[in-house]
Amino acid sequence: MADTPNGNATQPAAGAGEAGQQQFAIQKVYLKDCSLETPATPQVFREAWKPEARVELNTRQESLDEDLYEVVVTVTVTAQKDDKTIYLCEVHQAGVFTVAGFEGATLEQLLGAYCPGVLFPYAREAVSDLTTKAGFPPMTLSPVNFDALYARRRQQEAAAADAPAGDAETGTGDGD
Repeated sequence: MADTPNGNATQPAAGAGEAGQQQFAIQKVYLKDCSLETPATPQVFREAWKPEARVELNTRQESLDEDLYEVVVTVTVTAQKDDKTIYLCEVHQAGVFTVAGFEGATLEQLLGAYCPGVLFPYAREAVSDLTTKAGFPPMTLSPVNFDALYARRRQQEAAAADAPAGDAETGTGDGD
């Protein structure tokens, strides 16, 4: 095991030589953006609380430098009652990760599933805090299996690549 300049320990992968060392480190976790709109207040506080909530979840990643990536999990919660928006809460939870020595599908899996899994609990907390501070019951989001979402997205991309050119855009785009 060797120490890196930032003090994080790295461990070579099984069967990897010195040239192929793998490293994963969380450099920073931060709230990139958040917003809460409550267009139905204060009238909604005088009514029975029975809204329908819709949750949208998206992820994206961006290479910042060699072996340095920003990953962002976006959670959008829309609570409606009788076609009237009660609140709209959106959180962009981000992190900067060092990911070195990983290639191809393994790198994509780390950035597309593992890193969002690290960030999601922070996003859950931010959504709960924002909705509570707005005077509503806390919106507690269910845990998310990012590995399953990543696998489903890869299957959809593979199916779209295999489809004839005219059928490539048949997805719903609803983020489900």
